[in-house]
Amino acid sequence: MISTTATPASHPGAGPALTATEAARARHSVRTYTNQPIDDAQLRALLETVGRAPSAFNAQPWRFVVVRDTVLKTELMAAANNQKQIGGAPVVIALYADMEDTLAHLDEVVHPDLAPEARANTIASLQRSWANKSAEQRAIWANAQANIALGYLLLVARSEGLGTSPMLGFDADKVKALLDIPSHATITALIAIGHPGDDGFRSHRHPLDRIATFR
Repeated sequence: MISTTATPASHPGAGPALTATEAARARHSVRTYTNQPIDDAQLRALLETVGRAPSAFNAQPWRFVVVRDTVLKTELMAAANNQKQIGGAPVVIALYADMEDTLAHLDEVVHPDLAPEARANTIASLQRSWANKSAEQRAIWANAQANIALGYLLLVARSEGLGTSPMLGFDADKVKALLDIPSHATITALIAIGHPGDDGFRSHRHPLDRIATFR
């Protein structure tokens, strides 16, 4: 299971799991990976935890394509400016936002504990609200929500001893074609994930007083 406490991680070679705060302070982008695999159970547990991310209206418009096939990763790397971490990582995850799929399945979004009439009214209200938005507006909104899930993914992966490298440099149309992602969807990021092969650069961030104002 994914843990956020400082207890030993459940997969070999990962070292002790980190708390959320420890993971946030320790995380940095990793571009070199070992050949140690990540098994299905760990990937599923990771993504199930990432799926706990919050979203407005509980829309959950994020979707994930998990890529481990070597040939497909090579093709994906070519569509992403030949970034070496795509070919070098054991897993690459394509995170995309699909608001049209969300709107087609609002019954899965609205809380099941609502009374039937309240659920029906909520679904109808959401349908009316989003019908007034263009497909482009819906896509932009959904992508903003998916970025919350991206943050969760990077943090939870680090808490489990995994390194990540989020990437925005890619040909979106080529990636969609390779991974059978709907043309209307927005690709939020490609994320290389695996066991770090080196320490890389230390994290460099602004001091708090540079980014926060207290009134």
